[in-house]
Amino acid sequence: MRPYEVVVILDAGLDEDVIRATIGRATELVASGGGTVGRVDRWGRRRFAYELRHRNEGYYAVVEATAEPAVMTELDRMLGLADEVLRHKVIRLPDAVAGRAQRPAPAGEPKADSHQNGA
Repeated sequence: MRPYEVVVILDAGLDEDVIRATIGRATELVASGGGTVGRVDRWGRRRFAYELRHRNEGYYAVVEATAEPAVMTELDRMLGLADEVLRHKVIRLPDAVAGRAQRPAPAGEPKADSHQNGA
């Protein structure tokens, strides 16, 4: 399981129920694939820096999830096919950012913070 962050920009002209249903479908897809959904952060309506599909505003939402890569590939496909989604981005978070401990170095290799020259 790997940590991911998904940013979704929906059409701002949609009803709140449609927006909630779209985000709900995305979180259900992750959960049904064996992943866990973390925080769902709804930023609300924001003005675009430039026109996007003849629109000047969008509804932003950020979903944090932990899942297998195949589940996130399916989520990426589902969001790409949804008409109400203007843009989306699935980002795999590095372990350090996600709050996970780094894997220990194999035996025999020096640690990254040890000095080789003894100084």
